[in-house]
Amino acid sequence: MSAPVQAEARPRAAGSPPAAHRRSRRHLFDTKITPYAYISPFFLLFFAFGLFPLAYTAWVSLYDWNLLSDEQTFVGLDNYAELLADGYFWNAAFNTLSIGVLSAVPQLLFALWLAHLLNRPLRAQTFFRVTLLLPNVTSVVAVVVIFSQLFGREFGLINMVLEAFGFGRIDWQAGTATSHAAIATMIMWRWTGYNALIYLAAMQAVPRELYEAATLDGASTFRQLRSITIPMIRPTIIFTVIVSTIGSMQVIAEPMLFGAQVSAGAMATGGSDRQFQTLALYLYEQGFRSFEFGYASAAAWVMFLLVVLVVGMNFLIVRRMRGSLDS
Repeated sequence: MSAPVQAEARPRAAGSPPAAHRRSRRHLFDTKITPYAYISPFFLLFFAFGLFPLAYTAWVSLYDWNLLSDEQTFVGLDNYAELLADGYFWNAAFNTLSIGVLSAVPQLLFALWLAHLLNRPLRAQTFFRVTLLLPNVTSVVAVVVIFSQLFGREFGLINMVLEAFGFGRIDWQAGTATSHAAIATMIMWRWTGYNALIYLAAMQAVPRELYEAATLDGASTFRQLRSITIPMIRPTIIFTVIVSTIGSMQVIAEPMLFGAQVSAGAMATGGSDRQFQTLALYLYEQGFRSFEFGYASAAAWVMFLLVVLVVGMNFLIVRRMRGSLDS
């Protein structure tokens, strides 16, 4: 009776190692390959709409490529040489940097202070937090139209207030500094609340015991912000600085619509004297007004390199500031 039992047991014993091997392979596939399958849609979309357009733009920038002509002549780096010698391009670069500094620095500082206030016990906290997000979800067209009326020369509310305090009227769209201040104000109004909510989310993770101990030691609100909050949310601050810098270098809607309030021809040129034409607006003018796609592609790549350069400088500055805060 024992022989048949042993004969039946042998096939099961012989078949168990392949089953275990199959389970091991499935486990290996699930842990090593499946994660890449989950994230593959992003990389496929990035390749189709991100990496490929970058490579194609670099190729087009080497040609004299005009949409009104059927011939494309290879010119090498001539488009880049012409671009770097173009005064309008450097004027747009200066305007972009100026508007970016005027909008990003006060925006992030004010957002940090607002988040610090909302992080304290307040009534109707949810109402104030939702209110901060309303400017960001508002249409940029509506924002620029309203602010253009506020900054109007003849009937603008801001000029009326200045006159009430004894100052003269300002033609905000005519001057370089005034137009930059007006556009920076629009950008600040839209994005300050958004960054404040990002800071607030980071502050929620800071242990409350640190604030309680600082309060018992007699530390003021500003001292707690400087010594506790800022060091604890440094990664978030670095993130917002980099994102705000990239956004500032790509500003196009605000100056375009602000110029449209003057005349239709000022939409792409950024004013009658190009006083608030940004890099993105200059790129739009060359590509979709002059139809010089080769030249516009070269401008796009130089703009990309400038963005990388400015973001890298910002990162180094923030790291140095972080080191001074640690000391």
